[in-house]
Amino acid sequence: MNPLDIYSKYYSPGSDAYKILYSHSRSVADKALTLARMHPEMQLDTQFLEEAALLHDIGIFLCNAPGIDCHGSADYICHGYLGADLLRKENTMEKHALVCERHTGAGITLQEIVEQQLPLPHREMVPVSLEEKLICFADKFFSKTHLEKEKSIDKIKRSLSKYGNDTIFRFEEMCKLFLGE
Repeated sequence: MNPLDIYSKYYSPGSDAYKILYSHSRSVADKALTLARMHPEMQLDTQFLEEAALLHDIGIFLCNAPGIDCHGSADYICHGYLGADLLRKENTMEKHALVCERHTGAGITLQEIVEQQLPLPHREMVPVSLEEKLICFADKFFSKTHLEKEKSIDKIKRSLSKYGNDTIFRFEEMCKLFLGE
């Protein structure tokens, strides 16, 4: 499966949205692959990591985020499950769709969805597999508005803090898992 073939179905190759999606996703994939090489004991599927990292944000065009050339109608927080739905329609492997659905924030629990009245389906959206966790983690280091900069752990924690202590806790667990911090 070639993720760029899927990109071309939904994004015009010359558009800012395409360039932003690819640049961001390539950074996430490279970070995930670098971290995977640091952990041979985890026996991570690197081909899957690369494919899924490149596809994790495929649903952004369906959201209202004009700053990244996305002019859909959904709230940005919906891009994960919307991307998962797209990949399921593409008949890609379910594993790729689950990465889309579970990477937002540090994952989102059903309880958080209900308590915060988030416009998301009522189900658990927390990364489960090591590959899901690694892509979710790597994604936090890169924004789509400052493509050239990698964020620090402290900056990531500050940005996640608005989602509550459970989100910070999940991120810190990923730090321990992948960085030993």
